[in-house]
Amino acid sequence: MAKTADIVREFSEPIVTSLGLELWDVEFVKEAGEQYLRVYIDKEGGVSIDDCVNVHHALDPVLDEKDPIPVAYTFEVCSAGLERQLKTPAHFQRFTGSPVSVRLYKAKDGVREFIGSLSGYSDGMVSITDKDGQKHSFSDQEIAAVKLRIEF
Repeated sequence: MAKTADIVREFSEPIVTSLGLELWDVEFVKEAGEQYLRVYIDKEGGVSIDDCVNVHHALDPVLDEKDPIPVAYTFEVCSAGLERQLKTPAHFQRFTGSPVSVRLYKAKDGVREFIGSLSGYSDGMVSITDKDGQKHSFSDQEIAAVKLRIEF
């Protein structure tokens, strides 16, 4: 059985693309006892509040028609953000060379978060190079999240 986020992603992507935007991610999560459906969007030059509103207006009637979620939920459309989470192979390819933080489920060598430049992604393995030039590789089973970092 397909996950709710995957079902929503499938019919949302062409709608978001038709508006000149990129569908970055879809998540269906429970927070503080409430269910949330979040659609994250992106575009060259950044996402405006109008972009979020337009996507919300375009997707809301489709969600009502298809009714993929049998429980009450809050629907949100958001920018992927500057320190966005990287999840797909395309995300990793696009941001190779960019500064990232890799947070692990369990500490490795006493460290749970690694900071560096994304140096590669292949077959579920993420590689970074830290500021000292040391390379670190992590399997997708070890990784809780990989996020872009904005450095000043």
